Amino acid sequence: MGRGAYGPAGLLALALLTACSAGPVEDHKGVAMAGGAHGVPVGVSPADKTANVPTDQPVVVSAHGGTLKSVRVQGSGKAGPLKGLLSADGSRWRSLGTARPGTSYTVTVVSVDGAGKRNETTSTFSTVKGGKTFDITTITPNKDDTGLTVGVGMPVMIAFDQPVTDRIAVERNLIIRSSKPVEGAWHWFDDQHVDFRPQKYWPAHTKVRVEAKLAGVRGGPGMYGKRDVRVDFRIGREQITKGSTDEHLLVVRRNGKKIRTMPMSAGQGGQWKYYTTSGIHLAMSREPVTIMTSPGIGPGSPGYYRLTVYNTVRISNSGEYVHSAPWSVGSQGHANVSHGCVNISPANAAWFIKNTLIGDPIIITGSPRKLEPTNGWGHWQQNWRQWLKWSSLKAGPTITLP
Repeated sequence: MGRGAYGPAGLLALALLTACSAGPVEDHKGVAMAGGAHGVPVGVSPADKTANVPTDQPVVVSAHGGTLKSVRVQGSGKAGPLKGLLSADGSRWRSLGTARPGTSYTVTVVSVDGAGKRNETTSTFSTVKGGKTFDITTITPNKDDTGLTVGVGMPVMIAFDQPVTDRIAVERNLIIRSSKPVEGAWHWFDDQHVDFRPQKYWPAHTKVRVEAKLAGVRGGPGMYGKRDVRVDFRIGREQITKGSTDEHLLVVRRNGKKIRTMPMSAGQGGQWKYYTTSGIHLAMSREPVTIMTSPGIGPGSPGYYRLTVYNTVRISNSGEYVHSAPWSVGSQGHANVSHGCVNISPANAAWFIKNTLIGDPIIITGSPRKLEPTNGWGHWQQNWRQWLKWSSLKAGPTITLP
């Protein structure tokens, strides 16, 4: 199932379970043993009638001197059964995923000894009670905000409705599968936001699946995940746009081949807010019409403006767009005259919005003002070492998606 950063909780190493006495016993690990001369000794952990079991503790069943024919771990109420894996030799079974908090489970085991005699064992346990739940409010990309085909720079961004303090437990249950495996890592921006990006851009035409298996996962003291969530999306062609505030040009390359060169005009400077930020931006939205107002200046004040602008592609949260600017066509390719946006001609803007995917990298160089990693989707502004600094489980390969 991949490395710990992306594998489901509960896949813990199995301890060897041994028993030599007949009848139910309790070993030093708290594993209930049943069976004897007329049945296969079966070990079950958690032991029978154990209470307050952590939701991420796996159920482990082991048969000694025989094989397991079936194991069912059924939760009370709406909890349903726990799925599990049986070893190739039929001697061991362990549960996958997490149990639900405040739930009673019945473990029913059918085993067969060497002579073919069947034996049934049952035991029960109950999980720790949960006081409240946490849930995912948004996963990006998604169908409504970005579309399900996105650019090679697209991060996976998850927002929670409650602060998460047990980051390791949550991150362990956030699984990324991809048709072309990549090295990647999660990164906590704060207790309610965790994002994933590869070490390098996604390969073009990669299928990606996000599985947030958080139902029953501990997010903090007395708080457990409400549900599981899954999102599938696709990486499109590779398109990278590079622009220079010194050369006043935007160059678009698709799959490594130059497909368009567009004269541009960037921020005029003078004041810090009027510089276009340098760095690796991502296309965040495509807006046919955007109302732009002067930052920090109200109506009636010197320098105030309110403009209706067409065919805009947002590249930061500080008001930067690549957009149509018919008023600056004469300066495009020659001088920087904007208030921080990247101005291009109406024809080029119509082409750019049509040919850009959300998540496409748009790289600007030449400005003294650098894009902050938290300004919009500035994820690629951090090098890999900086990105891993805020990952609980560090880097690992994605799981192959068929």
